[in-house]
Amino acid sequence: MIKTVAGILLLISLGTCVKHPEPYYGRKIGPLLEFAHGIKGTAYAVDESTIFIKGFSYDGTGPDAFFWIGNSPRPSPEGIIIPYPEDYIGRDPPELRAYNNTDIILRLPMGKRIRDIRWLSVWCRRFTVDFGEVFIPPNLEVPKPRVLPEFKRLAHGLRSDNISILDAKTFYIPNLHYDGAGPDAYFWVGNGSEPSPFGIKVPNEMGSLEPLRGYQGEDIEIQLPGSLTVYDIDWLAVWCVQYRHNFGHVMIPKDLDVPPALGQTKISTSTTQRTAAPTNCREFLNKRMQVRWEIKDDQVEITLSGKIREDQYMAFGISGSPNPPRMVGGDVVVAFYDPETFDFQAVDYYMSHTAQCDGKLGVCPDERIGGRNDVTLISGERKNGVTTVKFRRPLKTNEANNDQPIPEHGEVSVIAAFGPLNSRKEANAHSITDKTTEDHRIDFSNYDDHDCTISLDDLADENRPKPWPLAKIIGETTFNARIGPTGGKRGYTVITGHPSWGIAWYLNDMLIPEITLERGQTYTFVIEGGHDSANPARYHPFYITESNEGGFGQKTEDEQRKQKVYAGVDYDREGYPYPTAAGRYCEWAHKSVDKSMESETFKVFMETLRLECDQGEPAYLNWTVPMEAPDLLYYQCYTHNNLGWKIHIVDPGYISQHNSQGQLNGSPATTYSFSALLVSCLLVSSAIITHTRWHIL
Repeated sequence: MIKTVAGILLLISLGTCVKHPEPYYGRKIGPLLEFAHGIKGTAYAVDESTIFIKGFSYDGTGPDAFFWIGNSPRPSPEGIIIPYPEDYIGRDPPELRAYNNTDIILRLPMGKRIRDIRWLSVWCRRFTVDFGEVFIPPNLEVPKPRVLPEFKRLAHGLRSDNISILDAKTFYIPNLHYDGAGPDAYFWVGNGSEPSPFGIKVPNEMGSLEPLRGYQGEDIEIQLPGSLTVYDIDWLAVWCVQYRHNFGHVMIPKDLDVPPALGQTKISTSTTQRTAAPTNCREFLNKRMQVRWEIKDDQVEITLSGKIREDQYMAFGISGSPNPPRMVGGDVVVAFYDPETFDFQAVDYYMSHTAQCDGKLGVCPDERIGGRNDVTLISGERKNGVTTVKFRRPLKTNEANNDQPIPEHGEVSVIAAFGPLNSRKEANAHSITDKTTEDHRIDFSNYDDHDCTISLDDLADENRPKPWPLAKIIGETTFNARIGPTGGKRGYTVITGHPSWGIAWYLNDMLIPEITLERGQTYTFVIEGGHDSANPARYHPFYITESNEGGFGQKTEDEQRKQKVYAGVDYDREGYPYPTAAGRYCEWAHKSVDKSMESETFKVFMETLRLECDQGEPAYLNWTVPMEAPDLLYYQCYTHNNLGWKIHIVDPGYISQHNSQGQLNGSPATTYSFSALLVSCLLVSSAIITHTRWHIL
């Protein structure tokens, strides 16, 4: 739905904001005047050093002919050659061959600019003959790149130098810094006065739509996807899709006159050639699954490799709808390893509904609903936690109700999934909880569609980083609450079992410690979570609640009534809630990129951070724990979900009593509880076991 709305918005923009007629080739120089050999074509000034010839024709029979430029009143021997093709090998450029209505891009050599020349000719150097020519209009204003401001700095250390629009599809971002800690962050473009969820992902500098990595002062170029141009958008942002947060953006002016995107701009990273084997391979589901394929006659052989447990399946197949992709109506193969029989399975499925199969409807094996299993298992292997299953299926079957044809040529929308098996060794299915609704397409006839970046060994369970032990604070009466990174795969998510959007509460400079408070005792929380409500990425009021999720301010009235709040929230005269504890913004920020994967301990990780605080004063929240308070509460963020963790409430005297018995290892104490971590990990495992995650690709 978001993608559809975004497309509508962009179409509206296309109708109102595009400055040039489409297609736009640059400022028109004029048609080539023919003198001999069938010269035809129309020349355009793309930028200061590039000329585009639309529909160039030449019979190729002239000797020693070249594209030729000069500054004399008319074409003459006093000109110089424009080498074409540009990528020729050798000292002397090749003579022009025959062309028939061909589009050609010419780059002026030797630092020449269009304003330095008077004419362009197809010139016979040996006989000094002009086969065709066009003159440069006086005072021709050619399109030029546009320099914009730097990224607005909102979160995750995002910053850059001034960004440039090189052409209608290409952005140059110099000195880019970003800590890489956002869980679902992308370059993002769209319409409106500020970034919003109604946007479109832009591939990174390598052409990938994987979540953004960290950058440490790199100069990169990115290109808008499809037919999208800078005339269709209002802003470029770094945006967290899952949590709908803007990490920083730059606005696009309306008075642009930049070069058209005709291939004249070379992405700086494109010189790094991939030397992949001539095979097809795509990565899905956050690189936890790889799909390889090859068409053989009227069959397609597919190999699925995924990091799954023995009680899980992986599935891959054709979407139930080409645009947007859809699980319902999908034709997939479910593959898994059965530890009871030591066999591998590859089963043909049809999905009529998003529920497990009841024998008639749901996510059902074809054979169970009157069809046929058209899939043939070839081989299977399970090694280091990675299951690999190879199978074949026909491109077309005669089961129109259950199977979709795979075209021999052309792209088709695909879907993929992981999930648990039920007692029948069939796939369970629930509602879609994936992170993306991107329409990923595959042309199964391709031979070298290879985008896999990691080896199967990298999928193995042994490579999973060890989580940090859970911190606990017992005996303190004052807590300083600041913002900091979540610690990647070693921190917040593995501790809590909840997803995160890259930041969490740090109490007394510890990542989401469990704190213990006594009933009747008064505690002080010094809050530095940000007080600028206009910048949601840096506005995190602190409150205490019974909710393990938080985010009271973004809940509906019905949801708010179901959540009991103990501190940090008040109500105005009209009964509307508002937060009372925000304060200036202080954040433990990455010195460079996220180093959590490389930090074996939290102490080592803290050495990779630096404390950055805005001007202003902290807020103070003084809270006396009610005698009727439950045993478990949570400190959370008022405006966002999943930033805090547990508060254990105990009876008066509990802490001093256990302190005197030496059970708290000193007072005040900071301890690490292995048992609590184990429970958290078991909860995470349980959540994974009991929930199917269908990822539409």
